[in-house]
Amino acid sequence: MNSHFDMIFNLNLDYDRERFKTRSTFLLEKRRVVELTEKTGRTGRQNNYFHLALTVFSLDYGESLEYVKQEIFKRHVNPDIFVVKKSDKILGEVEILKSSADISKEDMITAIDRFKVWSTREAGIFIPDAFSDDERIELMRQIEIHKNYL
Repeated sequence: MNSHFDMIFNLNLDYDRERFKTRSTFLLEKRRVVELTEKTGRTGRQNNYFHLALTVFSLDYGESLEYVKQEIFKRHVNPDIFVVKKSDKILGEVEILKSSADISKEDMITAIDRFKVWSTREAGIFIPDAFSDDERIELMRQIEIHKNYL
């Protein structure tokens, strides 16, 4: 029987540590095939800032949020962090883009800082270091107004 069972444990919490021990002991005793992955992604605050920064750029630049994220932020400004070469048995070597969820918090800080500098120097679009509550609300309003184009 082939089953797939994903669980996420926060090992900072006593309850999750006990759940992790119980589950891993069970799987070890059953001699199951398992995959262990450490989650080191960005924080919620960093994620929120990232999306607001991309939105500011998208609105000023006049391109979709997805285009800005994939082509400008990842492929053009941060290729060393996001572009990965992969061997395809039919196509040969191809380039794929990593998900921003798959990079470290430190790499995300670097990527965002580069993007802010590049945005100012190369596109003439200012992205602030932080967004006030009023700025966040205004951006959300702009997103709603322009959602068909983002």
